[in-house]
Amino acid sequence: MGDDPVRTARHIVDAQRYLVLATADRTGRPWSTPVYFAHDRYRTFYWVSSPAAAHSRNIETRPDVGGVVFDSAAPIGTGQGVYLAATAARVPATELAHALAVFSRRSLDHGGRAWTTADVGEAAGLVLYRAVADGYWMLAKDGAPDHRVPVALS
Repeated sequence: MGDDPVRTARHIVDAQRYLVLATADRTGRPWSTPVYFAHDRYRTFYWVSSPAAAHSRNIETRPDVGGVVFDSAAPIGTGQGVYLAATAARVPATELAHALAVFSRRSLDHGGRAWTTADVGEAAGLVLYRAVADGYWMLAKDGAPDHRVPVALS
């Protein structure tokens, strides 16, 4: 990975399975939750959740979200993560086939299963969501205290 921040960021996103999604309710009260994710070209992140889950309800009223992808097993002081700001929503029906293909491909790569429209409809109790990122950051590794620098990931 070396000194190339884009390569490092892509490696982190590709190597990890969970995105910690940060949302807020209509009053601004924060909520975070890990979600298994798949990504499309490092810009669009997909996950499956119940529409009744706190983060899903929050997205309905406040679509601006944050997130971080990181290796939680990294030794203390050595970790690196990719932080993102995004706009989240349910995947529209017109984009569902593509989104399910992306999500299923990663699921299968990790020993999971392929997902179909029957798996993510209201009747199934699960919905496919997406977060379209509009900004990315990583920790600066310049010896200064904890601060983040932008990285052009997508």
